[in-house]
Amino acid sequence: MDFFEKKNRILLIELTKTDFKLRYQGSFVGYLWSILKPIMLFLVMYIVFIKFLRFGNDVPHFAVSLLLGITVWNFFGESTGIGMTSIVARGDLLRKVSFPKSIIVLSVVTNALINLAISTVVVAIFALINGVTISWTVIFVPFLFVELVLFTLGVTFILSTIYVYFRDIAPVWEVILQAGFYATPIIYPITYVSKMSPAAAKLVMLSPMAQIVQDLRYILTFSNNTNPTIWQLVHNPLIIAVPYLLSIFLFVFGWWIFSRRAAKFAEVV
Repeated sequence: MDFFEKKNRILLIELTKTDFKLRYQGSFVGYLWSILKPIMLFLVMYIVFIKFLRFGNDVPHFAVSLLLGITVWNFFGESTGIGMTSIVARGDLLRKVSFPKSIIVLSVVTNALINLAISTVVVAIFALINGVTISWTVIFVPFLFVELVLFTLGVTFILSTIYVYFRDIAPVWEVILQAGFYATPIIYPITYVSKMSPAAAKLVMLSPMAQIVQDLRYILTFSNNTNPTIWQLVHNPLIIAVPYLLSIFLFVFGWWIFSRRAAKFAEVV
């Protein structure tokens, strides 16, 4: 693949650095916003949904679970939201230089991944302050992050391809993201859904985002049956495998559809 050529790796690094600097240029706080933004959102959610509405009262360390869920969703939302418009935004570069167009999308996701890494450190510190005991199972976290990146890349490749031809997809995706946030067990434990409808809870857990969030929560907080994963709710191995395989499928499909259209991007934008 052309991406592995040295010049393309250098271009990816430079695009990532440039985007990261421009994002906080002129800001008084600067790079600290990558930490402050998820914390501020967490505080709002914490006050509204935990203190007032009493969500997750029966779940140990639910405040940690909430911050973790927001952090993971922010990565997905940032990557797909900015990545969707990235090809069009770099139209001038596409017309001047010949390079793999996927580097533009990869630079956006890499930027979001840097923010995710910083935010994850904050989550880990917050977890330790809240008395969460970190176990050896933490070694599985990188594998879940790989799944998260693959799923996010797949969705972003698809969205960025569609956006080149249909700009109306942007407001539609904003609505879908908002709906997806509330449909994913982030501000509430999955047990709330399970009490109302066990079938609905199982359906929700077929989403890779829900599966990733719940798996990370299980590894970090050991909430067990109070905040279960898909493999605790579903006993059919074939169904359990759905969200994991869906992440891989969407990455492959997204890469394929993006690669098929990439050669014409410069003409369209």
